[in-house]
Amino acid sequence: MSAIFNTVKGVYHLGPREYIRQRLKLPIIKFIYDTIDLYKTRTQTGVNSVKEILIRGTVIALITTILVWLSILMYVAFYYVYVPSIKHERPVHLKFKPCGATYNCNSEKGMCSFPSAHVQLTSRQQLLMMGQPYKVSLDLDMPESPTNRELGMFMVCVDFRASGGETLANSCRSTMLHYKSSLLDTLYKIVFIPFFIFGSSEEKQIVHVELFSDYEESKYKPVTDIYVEIQSRHIEIYSAKFSVNAEFSGLRYVMFNWPILSAALGITANLFFIAISCLISWYQIINSDEYLNFIDSNTNLDIFDNDSDSSFEEDKSSGIRRRHELIENIKSTVDDS
Repeated sequence: MSAIFNTVKGVYHLGPREYIRQRLKLPIIKFIYDTIDLYKTRTQTGVNSVKEILIRGTVIALITTILVWLSILMYVAFYYVYVPSIKHERPVHLKFKPCGATYNCNSEKGMCSFPSAHVQLTSRQQLLMMGQPYKVSLDLDMPESPTNRELGMFMVCVDFRASGGETLANSCRSTMLHYKSSLLDTLYKIVFIPFFIFGSSEEKQIVHVELFSDYEESKYKPVTDIYVEIQSRHIEIYSAKFSVNAEFSGLRYVMFNWPILSAALGITANLFFIAISCLISWYQIINSDEYLNFIDSNTNLDIFDNDSDSSFEEDKSSGIRRRHELIENIKSTVDDS
């Protein structure tokens, strides 16, 4: 808490720009200067031990690893943001109003209303990506019963609604069971009769109904609920499934269908731009006014230290020389006496 208070106090007194300059920019400049100076010193004196080689190799490998992993994470984040889920499936539980009394065996059998269902596509605000075309379809698992064969064509309608109940889009499509002649149907049953007996196959068809070929999500009112209605009271259905498939094109198509190639190209491009950004930042820092002033101050300090050391050495040598002259004078005086 005290650190936060001191930070706020420093920003208030110095100002945001000066605070960032003193607390962030100048320490980075000092670190860069010390690193360059150390590198020049080591280069001039040469490598003295295997330990220094290992340290340099470790630092280079660590920096390279960080840049590569940063490139990978950037590509993965871009992929999951840019490429949506290719398929959304929801089960469709049809309901209808039965005819007659429930417990009256003599009442009319069958349905007295069209089979319909409410499918909740999402409970969140938005599931589909804006600007991405989707193919919307309904798969009906229907038995090849005499009722369905005599049914002929029927209509399948769907309504897309927002969370407030507003209808965003609707579509109706006609469909029917695929036709089989009597001869082909007989031959098919003769060939597959063992599978029918053991239950591994059934006499049924999956009828695929395409409701939208290029549906695009609304920006302000995303679809959350889907209402399905099959407009026939004599249809027989085992089960139904609602599918929303993304139709990729362009870059999304390449990234989804060739993931290894696109990942290699994307990671390489990210690594290249990161390296360029680092070089540009390095160039700006070493050519900034703060860095040049820092170099000048350190250069002047080194000159002063060198001058002080040289004057000290000169004073020391002159003192030693006078001492020797004094000793020689004393010796000559003694010899004369």
